[in-house]
Amino acid sequence: MAQFFHVHPANPQPRLIRQAAAILRAGGVIAYPTDSSYALGCHLGDAAAARRIRQIRGLDEAHLLTLMLRDLSEIGHFAKLDNWQFRIVRQGTPGKYTFLLPATREVPRRLQHPKRSTVGVRVPDHAVAQALLQELGEPILSSTLIMPGSSDPLNDAEAILEMLGARLDLVIDAGACTAEPTTVVDLAVEPPVIVRLGAGEPSRLGLDAVRLP
Repeated sequence: MAQFFHVHPANPQPRLIRQAAAILRAGGVIAYPTDSSYALGCHLGDAAAARRIRQIRGLDEAHLLTLMLRDLSEIGHFAKLDNWQFRIVRQGTPGKYTFLLPATREVPRRLQHPKRSTVGVRVPDHAVAQALLQELGEPILSSTLIMPGSSDPLNDAEAILEMLGARLDLVIDAGACTAEPTTVVDLAVEPPVIVRLGAGEPSRLGLDAVRLP
């Protein structure tokens, strides 16, 4: 059964954040709050933990997981940005946006799109997620916590524990999150395309809300 940490949403307890980071480093899969909804997360280099996330979500290997990052400067370590891409990313960082960008050599091939060599990156605007990223010192490989057959993400930690407690190592409870996924923007094409319209307003990025057909 998963451990369950009650964490302050604005001033998370350092002791609990250290324990959560240790669980990630040990190969654990966690549910944690973000500024859009709860997410599943694991250590970047742990392929077995990433498979567990895909199994929980009902996703195949072709579905990309997102790199949750600390700040704008860290994005450049994992994704290639031209000036026009940087200007858009800067407007939505931190925030409720996931950006698809060409991956750098720092990103393992198994985490890139097999044909496009792209990666999804995001910088969350949530104190708990940021504290965890700072303590871990590296990205968290993540996926929005949407269960198979549903279109709405989970945003209540106790409900997550009841539903997934046997399949997770930790649930971090910092209160309810917005029950809406991120807006996904494909910046590997020009002009950029809104792949998924979610919590982030495209107008903040200077984009129109146009989805892929």
